Amino acid sequence: MMKLLYKPVGMVVGILGGMVARSLFKQIWKVTTGEDEAPDATDARRTWREILLAAALQGAIFAVVQAALNRATAEGAGKLTGDWPGDEAGQPAGERA
Repeated sequence: MMKLLYKPVGMVVGILGGMVARSLFKQIWKVTTGEDEAPDATDARRTWREILLAAALQGAIFAVVQAALNRATAEGAGKLTGDWPGDEAGQPAGERA
């Protein structure tokens, strides 16, 4: 039952996480480069270095935000229900005996 309820909540958190990550990336890009928009891969005026740097930064931010939100959601669900919703049944590794 727990996993059935956790999946839709996880999907909503994932969508919100993507929105947060996109906004965070735009803010970081603007502060570090002074540009409003990151380079598009098909922009002929941009170098490979610029495009790949932007993609790497965006990917790293997205992965960290998603991992943090997924973990927080799992911990919250575990505290509310007493069941860990992840692949491993039981408690998180830090709380195992």
